[in-house]
Amino acid sequence: MDFAYSPAENLFREELRDWLSDHLVGEFRRYPGVGGPSDDSHWEIREEWERELAADQWLSISWPQQYGGRGGTLNQEIISYLEFAEARAPYWVGVQGRDLFGPTLLHFGTDAQKARFLPPIARVEKFWSQGFSEPEAGSDIASLRSRAVLDGDEWVVNGQKIWNTFGMHADWIYVLCRTDPSSERHRGISMLMVERDQPGVDVRPIRTLAGTHEFCEVFLTDARTPADHVIGSVGGAWQVMMGTLGQERALTTLPMILSFRHEVDAAIETARRRRTSDDPVVRQQLARAYSGMEIIRWTNYRMLTSLMRNGQLGPESSVAKLMWAEWHRNMGELAMRLEGIASEIIGPSYDLESSQLSALNARAETIYGGSSEVQRNIVGERALGLPK
Repeated sequence: MDFAYSPAENLFREELRDWLSDHLVGEFRRYPGVGGPSDDSHWEIREEWERELAADQWLSISWPQQYGGRGGTLNQEIISYLEFAEARAPYWVGVQGRDLFGPTLLHFGTDAQKARFLPPIARVEKFWSQGFSEPEAGSDIASLRSRAVLDGDEWVVNGQKIWNTFGMHADWIYVLCRTDPSSERHRGISMLMVERDQPGVDVRPIRTLAGTHEFCEVFLTDARTPADHVIGSVGGAWQVMMGTLGQERALTTLPMILSFRHEVDAAIETARRRRTSDDPVVRQQLARAYSGMEIIRWTNYRMLTSLMRNGQLGPESSVAKLMWAEWHRNMGELAMRLEGIASEIIGPSYDLESSQLSALNARAETIYGGSSEVQRNIVGERALGLPK
């Protein structure tokens, strides 16, 4: 791994730092680091911040200019994430469209699809959500039951999806459906773009442990979408979906992972404030948390290096996902223990402190993006060559 910036990259970083110094002020500065890839808290202020970033092309940095991007490099994209995390900027809300669906469409979509759907994402005009998991399938996408049947020049979609992140804010949903009724497992599945605002799409929020409503369940009843709204080939969605999940593990959660250092620093400060930092057990727990955070950081850099060299990810993405999700869940528990009884006190209307919100949201991180159990299977079978 080479951590030296080129002259052009240094210039890019300094330009971004100057911009952040001028724009990360007022309301934006009062909400440092709020939100996340599955956290819709402070949605309005984060959407406003995202529009400010988009107006000066500090988002979609590696997208081609013709689709609303900056036409920059992957290195510049990563540098921007590092700087956003260091500055503790609010986490943008267009995660599903910009970080997941957008790169998928760039790679697998037609020229017409890219020209129509990518610019509104880049301008923060249209939001997307993901329709993958189902109530009886969970992480086993190959067991999905949603169906799509071609009726003239339209697909008719029926089924149910769950854990539809930011579904209440979405204008469109990218949905996995079985389009070949005789197919089994990974075959015969297609990815369709379905507009939310139609009679056959019913999005219902699910209240989470943290008191938020970012997760939704979606009921599709004779919903319709044009025949050309298939991403990739009909029946070939498995390859497309693997690209989406690879992007999720590589870049989507990167800003959140980079912010872990702030959580460790806050935990250390809590221990000092509560005069428990001299306790050998507490010190050992903090040292373990810090070491784990550093290991995750270096593992993530290795994964990004592999992505830049090979253009794709192997089992190392599962190793990284497994590590940070388990660590962050344990970090949330440690932060609550350090706070003592104060960790159980909440404000009016179920208002939570940032540490409480993080601890509760982290419970889902070992599930979404591929559960820890699935990641261990991938590592065991694909990396270590163990039997199923």
